[in-house]
Amino acid sequence: MNALLLAAAEEPQPPLIPHADELVIGLIAFVIVFGFLAKKLLPNINKVLEQRREAIEGGIEKAESAQIEAQSVLEQYKAQLAEARHEAARLRQEATEQGTAIIQEMKAEGQRQREEIIAAGHTQIEADRKAASASLRQDVGKLATDLAGKLVGESLEDVARQSRTIDRFLDELEEKAEAVR
Repeated sequence: MNALLLAAAEEPQPPLIPHADELVIGLIAFVIVFGFLAKKLLPNINKVLEQRREAIEGGIEKAESAQIEAQSVLEQYKAQLAEARHEAARLRQEATEQGTAIIQEMKAEGQRQREEIIAAGHTQIEADRKAASASLRQDVGKLATDLAGKLVGESLEDVARQSRTIDRFLDELEEKAEAVR
């Protein structure tokens, strides 16, 4: 120990600079630790970094393919939507045309039915007028015959004579009525 003290006393050593034997031991310990880390820890770190890189690249590729697929689906939907709008417009146009045609047909059918009803009404009125005219003729003829029989004082029972007298009388009335118009 004396030798140490003497050596220490001989050379004063600065406090920040280590001794050479401490440097050698420290360097050997550093190489051992660095070697251990390089052999055991560095491959695991590289492996984890490689897995992360692959996962990130795979995720990016998946995201790009999903984006491309989403874009194609969006384009398909837009095309289908445009086609559906076109089809709806076509169907609206067809419905409008069919509605117009049906309305025209119904108007024509209504007009035809109205004409038939009017014609049937005129026919019925004409038949009723003729029936009323015939009935009125008979009633007026009977009354005229009865009145003439009372005026003359004898019975006008002869049917042929009655008929001629009544017809002549009614014809005169009709001529006077037409002259007044």
